[in-house]
Amino acid sequence: MKLTTAIQSMLIFVGMLAVTGCASMGEGTVAEKRQAILSMQDTALSRLYREKPDTRSQLQNAAGYAVFSNANINIIFIAAGTGYGVVNNNTTGAKTYMNMAEGGVGLGLGAKDYRLIIVFHSQQALSHFINNGWTAGGNLDAAAKAGDKGLSIEGEGYLGNVTVYSMTQSGLALQATVKGTKFWKDKALN
Repeated sequence: MKLTTAIQSMLIFVGMLAVTGCASMGEGTVAEKRQAILSMQDTALSRLYREKPDTRSQLQNAAGYAVFSNANINIIFIAAGTGYGVVNNNTTGAKTYMNMAEGGVGLGLGAKDYRLIIVFHSQQALSHFINNGWTAGGNLDAAAKAGDKGLSIEGEGYLGNVTVYSMTQSGLALQATVKGTKFWKDKALN
């Protein structure tokens, strides 16, 4: 198989993953889907607080925070992922349900399921995220994890008035990528 044919096949596979991944919430009523997202959020925050106890006060004192569930795949030079989550406004108590999709280039191989916690330290940063939703950045990680077994190396990033935490749930991946991520409001859940 020629290299260009292999790359074309991978692009098709990644494209199919991205399209089908947008429906990752599955079946159910609006209320059931919202509850599933809130349950995922509770589980992710419990783990974050257990692993980094100082984050509890950071989230409570922030303008708001978001929690996303994301599935990511990286095949040699191309990375893609999709997910869903909720943004919490600590000032108003409002919840905004959102989707996400990411794509990137770099070197890597693997797939992982991870949680992303984004802390907004200003109301402006929170509003900008909800209304614009684009981010760009780099990703360097290694994971070999299934539930509580295994190991992953995670980091946190600081971008102006935003702090980002990433926690691998499961997967096997070794990747170094430059990627862009689009977050947008879920019209069906808001």
